[in-house]
Amino acid sequence: MSKERTFIAIKPDGVQRGLIGEILNRFERKGFKLVALKQLIPSKALAEQHYGVHKDRPFFGGLVNFITSGPVVAMVWEGDEVISSARKIIGSTKPVEAEPGTIRGDLAINIGRNVIHGSDSPQTAEFEIQLWFQSSELNEWTPTDQIWRVEN
Repeated sequence: MSKERTFIAIKPDGVQRGLIGEILNRFERKGFKLVALKQLIPSKALAEQHYGVHKDRPFFGGLVNFITSGPVVAMVWEGDEVISSARKIIGSTKPVEAEPGTIRGDLAINIGRNVIHGSDSPQTAEFEIQLWFQSSELNEWTPTDQIWRVEN
């Protein structure tokens, strides 16, 4: 197993619909460790960098406008194979294709309002974490249940 970190963001629609606790709960129940968390309204510059891979696509402006339209909850989660596991928890980008039990399958309305973003690879996770967080905002800590397992 590979311990890694991923970037997860609850988009403005998820924040405004009061889904923060529900989403956090799903990652916590899975056993992942939260190492950074903040709420902010992203600047246009941050949004353009975040969605830079789509800059030549016709929907780029809409993505930027939406993500900057209200508060976003930005997070970094850590755990064994957290990137691929988080993608499964999140579900397909298109909510209509997302399986029941996934965040998007249960909570998202449509592709333009799909509640959450998650990194899709280790390289993307590293880029997004550095884009959204300063290194001083990432907390290094050991959950007590891991300490208990070592002692026993």
